[in-house]
Amino acid sequence: MKKILLSIIFVCLTNTIYASYILLPMNVENQKNHLKAYGITYWVLKKQLKVKWLLNYKGGSFLLPDTEDIRQECQIRGVSFEILSNSKAESVLEDIASPSQNMEAVVLEKAPKVAVYTPDGKQPWDDAVTMVLKYAEIPYETVYDEEVLNDGLLLFDWLHLHHEDFTGQYGKFYGAYRASAWYIEAKKLAEAQAAKLGYDKVSEQKLDVALKIRDYVIGGGFMFAMCSATDSFDLALSAEGVDICEPMFDGDGSHPGYQNKIDYNKTFAFTNFILEQSPLVYEFSSIDMTRKRRIPKTTDYFSLMEFSAKWDPIPTMLCQNHTALVKGFMGQTTSFTRKEIKSNVLVLGENKVNGEAKYIHGIKGKGFFTFYGGHDPEDYQHRVGDPKTELDLHPTSPGYRLILNNILFPAARKKKQKT
Repeated sequence: MKKILLSIIFVCLTNTIYASYILLPMNVENQKNHLKAYGITYWVLKKQLKVKWLLNYKGGSFLLPDTEDIRQECQIRGVSFEILSNSKAESVLEDIASPSQNMEAVVLEKAPKVAVYTPDGKQPWDDAVTMVLKYAEIPYETVYDEEVLNDGLLLFDWLHLHHEDFTGQYGKFYGAYRASAWYIEAKKLAEAQAAKLGYDKVSEQKLDVALKIRDYVIGGGFMFAMCSATDSFDLALSAEGVDICEPMFDGDGSHPGYQNKIDYNKTFAFTNFILEQSPLVYEFSSIDMTRKRRIPKTTDYFSLMEFSAKWDPIPTMLCQNHTALVKGFMGQTTSFTRKEIKSNVLVLGENKVNGEAKYIHGIKGKGFFTFYGGHDPEDYQHRVGDPKTELDLHPTSPGYRLILNNILFPAARKKKQKT
């Protein structure tokens, strides 16, 4: 009996020593589904277990506690994993901690509560973030203007802005689609919603929504935006108290000389931009590079910047990937004019040859924001009515990984950052 007990104790100790961590490698060679690996990590955090994000180690790998249910979940979701002994895990962490290595182990503590700002009736494939959340199996809730105006954002840690037009110009689709049934219906619904909430104009309602989102970020929230939600958000803030909408949008004329009344101090990311005043032009301002680009699809790539993992963990987290060169993709707002980005905003991804930034990040008050140009990282030139992207065909998408980096970012243990 004594020998049996000793054997059981030995087996237990051996298992503890030699199989106590699960590594989700995130490099090209060892991971077959990068996107679902984020979902596994989120799922583990939801179980109130801590995770280590190994910045710049094998493409930004995740170190999880070793339990049988986590192993099974990885197998069910098709996520590649490795079992590390205590000694091997300690060796990896010691290597990462070395001052000679541009790596860092960041502790993730809590699964952030995620909100997607999107109107009723939008299909999941209308928005890349919604698609990748569903694919990675990361839970989220939808909010729209009424919830935002009623301070509903206070319930969430992370907010994504749908491809929205915060200026009240209905996405500047007037020139090409003003006679289309979907455009007429969308305008009618927006006007009805504004009236219901007590506004005379959609532009006035959208401004108040933008101001609420601004306050959410200043108070400590994390905001992520793609495509037209990036520049139209800043334009709305800059034009507070100024009518920049022509009669076909809000029923009356714009303020004369409104360009000179724009206040760049109110924006998050952009400055010294020129508004596009024609309602027939599918463009908001000089911020967007879409009409200025002369890049063939075959050579359209942007490069991710390299930061010090130990001194600048936040931008390092946001740039984690298995490649530093990411395929470009178009949108209403494809990318940002480099010279119109404020000096205190970090450029995380850029196309240097074309003088454009694709992926930027900044601090506002106690919170953070990230703007990512383009509509869908795996649909180069998405158009109205195009079929949805099937992420089963793109499980290792570097462009989609950048979105998921932002979702896990709020889970990181807070510590004083270098300023």
